[in-house]
Amino acid sequence: MKKAKKKPRIRPLAICVFRHEGRILVSENYDPTKRETFYRPLGGGIEFGERGIDAVAREIHEELGAAVRDLAYLGALENIFTYDGKPGHEIVLVYDGSFVNSSLYGRERLTGREGDALITVVWKPLTAFGPGSPPLYPDGLLELLSSAT
Repeated sequence: MKKAKKKPRIRPLAICVFRHEGRILVSENYDPTKRETFYRPLGGGIEFGERGIDAVAREIHEELGAAVRDLAYLGALENIFTYDGKPGHEIVLVYDGSFVNSSLYGRERLTGREGDALITVVWKPLTAFGPGSPPLYPDGLLELLSSAT
């Protein structure tokens, strides 16, 4: 008997935008199929029964070992994409927030964890994103941030 193929699902995510002196904190990623470097704020999946705001706090703690405060909902984005040749679909709740430990704002580069893998996290100026530059995901985030300031 053949095993049924798993039906693709929409994934609920919550991300946090940390801002400091015109820069935002983003993880640096690479899509090997597209041969493209891209950036996205930290965050991750929302568990069943978990509120988005709680998911953001949990994910930031898991990824950086850092506590957050002053979380504020900015909006939601729908992200339909292809990564490493595979289709993806996300509903992304976007939050603004601050670190409890203010020393994190003075570091150009941080190392975090995504599961068992190490991730590189950097402060990038918002002006570094746009046409001809490595993309910032999810799509629509730059516009959301522009309207939220």
